[in-house]
Amino acid sequence: MKNMGLRSLCLVEPPLGIRDREARALAYGAWDVLDGARVVPSLEDAIAASVVVVGTTGREVPGAWTPRRLAEEAERLAAGGVLSVVFGPEATGLTGAELDRCQALVHAPTDPEHPSLNLAQSVLLLAYELRLAALGGPGGEAAGPEGRAPAGDVEQALRELRAALLEVGYLDPRSPDRVLTELRRMIARASPTPREVVLLRGLASQVGWAGRVARSGAGIR
Repeated sequence: MKNMGLRSLCLVEPPLGIRDREARALAYGAWDVLDGARVVPSLEDAIAASVVVVGTTGREVPGAWTPRRLAEEAERLAAGGVLSVVFGPEATGLTGAELDRCQALVHAPTDPEHPSLNLAQSVLLLAYELRLAALGGPGGEAAGPEGRAPAGDVEQALRELRAALLEVGYLDPRSPDRVLTELRRMIARASPTPREVVLLRGLASQVGWAGRVARSGAGIR
């Protein structure tokens, strides 16, 4: 990270001893990055303030970007906000649920005969492309005058929408997240602004209220 000018590191449930002597030896010369790392209990906490969340995957996922495509789009997508790149554990990568929290996915097109990269290689590859793009100068214009809403606000709206859609019977209570995952992807593609997230939360509130009134048998006037 420090080789490529990146300083902001967030660790989700890191292993014990992450700041012990062995780890510090591996991070020689970059102790400020290690010591300044923010430690959080969940991915949701890590990305709450991010306006764009990019997940990395070793699998060939339809629509996944190359690291270079990410670097080319990063400034336009972030529009002055925080863009977070999420890496999973080296042995397993990110889970499907974690990838669902991301607005874009990145996959490095390695040779099929030896496709795997270790975590350090993956971080360096993406950081290098991001640095090259940053050195190349300003990117495109912001997506809109307000910019994107933070990921934490979008997730809160989705939680409220989930509860409301369960209330009116739109989601199957046995597997509500199957449809919700598709809604999450649709909303992510729309890149909602803070105002649009407020509207979405208002919609969820009204739908939930209507569902409760209908269940009570009082009717709606």
